[in-house]
Amino acid sequence: MRVLGVDPGLQRTGYGLIEAGGPDCMKMIEAGVIETLPDSGISVRLADIYRNLTDIIDKYAPDVLVLEKLYSHYKHPATSILMGHARGVICLGCGVKGVELVSYPSTHIKKAITGNGRAKKHQVQRMVKSLLGLNTLPEPFDVSDALAMAISYVRTASIEQSVGADPCVRPSIEGER
Repeated sequence: MRVLGVDPGLQRTGYGLIEAGGPDCMKMIEAGVIETLPDSGISVRLADIYRNLTDIIDKYAPDVLVLEKLYSHYKHPATSILMGHARGVICLGCGVKGVELVSYPSTHIKKAITGNGRAKKHQVQRMVKSLLGLNTLPEPFDVSDALAMAISYVRTASIEQSVGADPCVRPSIEGER
C-alpha cells in the first residue's frame, strides 16, 4: 500500500510518501516540499500546489492521501483561511485523480506516532526517523509532519483490522458530515 501524507500550507506544502506492508514494515519512497512565492498571487500559488501535487500522484500512484483536519486558533484566523485554500486544492486533486482522501485530527496523528497526542514537533520528527529507519531527521517540519500523517494512517488501519473499527479513532472521509 502506498500512502501519501500532505501538510498543506500556502508558502510551503510538505509531502511524504511511504510504502507499507503493515505497521512494522514501512519505508519512505519520496518526501519534499512544494514551495510557492508570495509575490505570485494566490491563484498562481494554488495552481502551483495543485500541479505539483497531481504530478506526484501521477508519478507514484498512492492508494490514499492523508491530511490533518483543519483547525483554527482564535488568535490567527487568517492562517487557517490560507491553509484552507491550500487544503482545498489538495482535496480537488484527490477528487480529480480518484485518490481516497482521509483526515485525522493532529492529536490523533501525534498519538499514533509518539503515544502522546500533545507531542512537540521535534518529538514527532524523531519518531518518524526511527519508524522509517531514516539516517537523518526528515526536515523541514512540513516533511516530517506529512510523513507522520502517512504513518498514522498505516498504524490506524492496522489497529482497525485487528480489533474492529473503533468509532473514537475513525478517520473522516472527506465529504462526510
